[in-house]
Amino acid sequence: MRRRRRLILGLVLALLAGAAGLAGLDGPQGSARHDLVGPATVVDADTLVVSGQRVRLDAADAPELRQSCERGGVSWPCGRDAAQALRQFIGTRDLRCETHGRDRFDRVLALCRAGGEDIAAWLVSEGLAVAYTRYSWRYLPQEAAARWHGRGMWGGDFDRPEDWRRAHPR
Repeated sequence: MRRRRRLILGLVLALLAGAAGLAGLDGPQGSARHDLVGPATVVDADTLVVSGQRVRLDAADAPELRQSCERGGVSWPCGRDAAQALRQFIGTRDLRCETHGRDRFDRVLALCRAGGEDIAAWLVSEGLAVAYTRYSWRYLPQEAAARWHGRGMWGGDFDRPEDWRRAHPR
């Protein structure tokens, strides 16, 4: 039953994501854009430093470094694992980040690519982040696929990062 619900939800999310892109509900529009290019330092799985700028990956929300998830009744450090996986994914490649504003913490919001591949899309498709639908539906298809295949966090139980931050303020 749970698998069937995941399938139905995944299909609905994928359909909505496609409709969102067509309707222009894909994130902030009209902001001045420029590129940051260079090597990256991973702060956590959705925050990087590129060309001296603190960058927040737009439209994806990864678990916090202190956040744990559960798989098969066993706790695992999903936040640390997601950050480490991102470090390995980026490796020594330079990033190209298309910026389009700042968040409330004054981080640059950007869509970043390593070797042409969208980093946030990769994180969400691996189950290392969720689509941050508060801001964009862009990564709902990747989330639906990760959920369907039980990848990363979807292989067990977890709190969405936004909910975890609310329950564990600094």
